[in-house]
Amino acid sequence: MPDTTGASYAAAGVDIEAGDRAVELMKEWVKKTRRPEVLGGLGGFAGLFDASALKNYERPLLASATDGVGTKVDIARQLGVYDTIGHDLVAMVMDDIVVCGAEPLFMTDYICVGKVHPERVAAIVKGIAEGCVLAGCALVGGETAEHPGLLGADDFDVAGAGTGVVEADRLLGPDRIRTGDAVIAMASSGLHSNGYSLVRHVLLNEGGLALDAHLDGLGRTLGEELLEPTKIYSLDCLALMRTAEVHAFSHVTGGGLAANLARVIPDGLHAVVDRSTWTPGAIFDLVGRTGKVERLELEKTLNMGVGMIAIVPEESTDVALTALADRGVDAWVAGEITDRGEHTTGAELVGDYAA
Repeated sequence: MPDTTGASYAAAGVDIEAGDRAVELMKEWVKKTRRPEVLGGLGGFAGLFDASALKNYERPLLASATDGVGTKVDIARQLGVYDTIGHDLVAMVMDDIVVCGAEPLFMTDYICVGKVHPERVAAIVKGIAEGCVLAGCALVGGETAEHPGLLGADDFDVAGAGTGVVEADRLLGPDRIRTGDAVIAMASSGLHSNGYSLVRHVLLNEGGLALDAHLDGLGRTLGEELLEPTKIYSLDCLALMRTAEVHAFSHVTGGGLAANLARVIPDGLHAVVDRSTWTPGAIFDLVGRTGKVERLELEKTLNMGVGMIAIVPEESTDVALTALADRGVDAWVAGEITDRGEHTTGAELVGDYAA
């Protein structure tokens, strides 16, 4: 008789049928991201995008970025909420791409789990697909990997890669920035997807706060605040470029506002950002107070209420602010570009936050 006791993939912890079920559940969400340039459907070995759509460009430059959402996934796991973390993923990837002025085209994702729960994986992809719609890009494919023995049954992580396109002579960046340019800040939706190792350590481990706790100033539970999706600015930035002259964008992610702004400031120039032009949300104060975290440490870890920066000529300020307001983006003039002088860095924060 044949030996039926041998090892199998299923016995090792990998459930292929559950993976197939997850793919079927996610298909309807992926379809919602479809652009006319996308060929084929979900399930192929590679996603296809018709590059002839770029033939109207004189010199198209492809922009690419990849990212994840860090330890924010642990908040989603603890709360059992999986359909928002995908918004964070799209924001982290596509808002990097739009910084150079590129239009987001398509994205792929990678979801790694300890055990495939089809409905859970589909919920993650639902969030990614909804984020792609908000960014104007297509979700052309992805991968779900089951890693039993390396991850717990409820553990997961997500990552993604995206591609965009920009006309060469419309490429944004340091070369365009001039003395006297205005620094326009766009409000963040909260913590976004950076600094969660510090946030979790301070609030949950050291502070002993519960995710279901209602805390003064937040207006909702701590868990709801921590899981607030990262704002996706891609279409807002593209609309701003069509309306006003823009010299550069800076996506405020890991490293904080000053460090990320300095990445687009050319040698010889300096960005001065005035803290008194805004008040960081209550969550930033909560992290600082609970962990006795010094302001400079907070500022180099968290976005402090600013998720995207636009640098525009001073004479374009009013038009830019109106354009952003028309799209429902909370934005304000937060600073200006000056000569570098004796400054050793490209950007700094000055003054105190508004009360």
